[in-house]
Amino acid sequence: MNITAQALTQRLQERLSPAFVEVLDESAAHAGHVGANDSGLGTHFRVRIQSDIFTGKSRVSRHRLVYDALQEYIDQGLHALAIEVIENS
Repeated sequence: MNITAQALTQRLQERLSPAFVEVLDESAAHAGHVGANDSGLGTHFRVRIQSDIFTGKSRVSRHRLVYDALQEYIDQGLHALAIEVIENS
């Protein structure tokens, strides 16, 4: 399966009902690094997300929710995930 920013975005929307979510494929910037593939796509992502589900949870708990939502993709080769949780204002 080809892992895309669109697929990750859809999964996060389904599982975490975010008010805001942005997923960026940064794989090309990691070419030649551990976990990168020959296509330069689908291995390294940055997630920026805001959701009421994170309210009152620790940073570790928030990140665990994101990892749990994306576990299927991690199992398929998503190598690195940078998570930026945006606080509710």
